[in-house]
Amino acid sequence: MNQVKAAITSTVEVMPGTHLVWLEAPPVAASAGPGQFVMVRCGEDTTLPRPLSIHRVDGDRLALLFNVVGKGTRWLSQREKGDTLDIFGPLGNGFRIDPAAKNLLLVAGGMGIAPLVFLADAAAGEGKKVTLITGARSADCLLPISSPQGLFNKGVPPASINVVNATDDGSEGYKGLATDLIPAYLEGVDQIFACGPLEMYKTMAQMLELKGKPVQLSLEIMMGCGMGVCYGCTIKTKQGLKQVCKDGPVFDMGDIVWEDFTGV
Repeated sequence: MNQVKAAITSTVEVMPGTHLVWLEAPPVAASAGPGQFVMVRCGEDTTLPRPLSIHRVDGDRLALLFNVVGKGTRWLSQREKGDTLDIFGPLGNGFRIDPAAKNLLLVAGGMGIAPLVFLADAAAGEGKKVTLITGARSADCLLPISSPQGLFNKGVPPASINVVNATDDGSEGYKGLATDLIPAYLEGVDQIFACGPLEMYKTMAQMLELKGKPVQLSLEIMMGCGMGVCYGCTIKTKQGLKQVCKDGPVFDMGDIVWEDFTGV
């Protein structure tokens, strides 16, 4: 884990209320893996740092993709190129790609896309075939994955990544939830990864099609310290109490006791 003053090399509002910030942070970028996160100190008016998924890594730089949801992220969204951020990381245990796996299915609900772009990039770099299902309320809530300003390198995903959109109102792609599409893309899949809201996870946990399949989830939960000191992100698993920041944020879906899990 590294604590650094990271210079902002670029910042853009990719859609209303959603920001993409690139930081120069060589020690963090060099050791970061998909699914890990950093803690970001967000101004003097906020006591606790904010946990943010590592969205992408490019050489000595790393990217953070986030929604403005409160005082801390509002302060962060107002930073400019050349400003510095106090960050520490990478933290937590991320996604685990089986070296023998050939076909991966990724499911993103809303801002759950943030860590999954890093995972998709890494998997494609290892020669894996990836299907990425993204879900949002409507077309104007879908993040720009395939466009000149897209979230992937060069604006578009590599050829080995197939992006499938779902919107609640049918304004783009499939009309319905991202989870509705999972059964149609399970054939030949070796591993499944997901990041999204609690209700999406609870739906997946009840799906008969996923029983016995290797599913890894990245949990979104309030964190105080990010290092397992405060115990504020403790959850109940079948192996006992675990801390999301230290033991996760990625867990096997079948290990979580969903009846007692309340999320954020």
